Amino acid sequence: MPDHVLVQRPEFVREVETSAFGVVEKPLTVWEKIYNNGAIRKGVLLLLLAAAWQIYATALNNPLLFPKFSDTFGAFYDGIVNGVLLGRAWFSITVLLQGYAAGLALAALLTAFAITSRVGNDFLETLTSMFNPLPAIALLPLALIWFGLGNASLVFVLVHSVLWAVALNTHSGFMSVSQTMRMVGRNYGLSGPRYVVKILIPAAFPSILTGMKIGWAFAWRTLIAAELVFGVSSGSGGLGWFIYENKNQLEIANVFAGLFSVIIIGLLVENIIFRNVELRTVRKWGVQS
Repeated sequence: MPDHVLVQRPEFVREVETSAFGVVEKPLTVWEKIYNNGAIRKGVLLLLLAAAWQIYATALNNPLLFPKFSDTFGAFYDGIVNGVLLGRAWFSITVLLQGYAAGLALAALLTAFAITSRVGNDFLETLTSMFNPLPAIALLPLALIWFGLGNASLVFVLVHSVLWAVALNTHSGFMSVSQTMRMVGRNYGLSGPRYVVKILIPAAFPSILTGMKIGWAFAWRTLIAAELVFGVSSGSGGLGWFIYENKNQLEIANVFAGLFSVIIIGLLVENIIFRNVELRTVRKWGVQS
């Protein structure tokens, strides 16, 4: 007779009352859904600012000093309908993209040189400490002398605005990549461009993206300031020149409409372009929460 006898026990299934554990997931109220929507919250804040603007301008009652929001919006709407603001905005954006692309390319070259040799690292650090604190608008007189009155001068000051912010943040991002990540890349046999593309760039991309954002902001405000001084070229000009012209003609509502356009373009670039890049890269890769 075997020492161990297998005894098959009958199955027993116990029904558990789910209500005994309480509510696992509580549905959100309408107010909570609205409050959790960032776009709605920001929209409400903008409406409150517009209302405060309208109330203050009405109480001031001096359109040459501070026009009403309704007058500014009317001038902005007219500028969009007749195409003036769209044309000026397109002119500014075209020049900006030229300077921004050139600045990114030079920043990539300088950073590549810096991470491959000590001399390159010293070279980048020295140039950054020298030129990063220098306002781009201070180079305006030299740009006029070297390149004349035109787009080349604008592109020159834009490159200066973009180059140092992007190069500094990119270099800092590469230097902050952990040794563990570097060893992982080496263990997989990665080297050269494949090592940079698959290990260094993804790990440092939050810093790279931050540098791109800062470079964009610097370039945009530098461009508008430069256009205020010498932005007209071949009978046309950008948003900065539009603001300057209307200031001379005492069309203050149009001046505010031009400023309004500058702000809107900045918001669109930040919340649509850079936001989507961030969602498709650093958030998707899990290198930023």
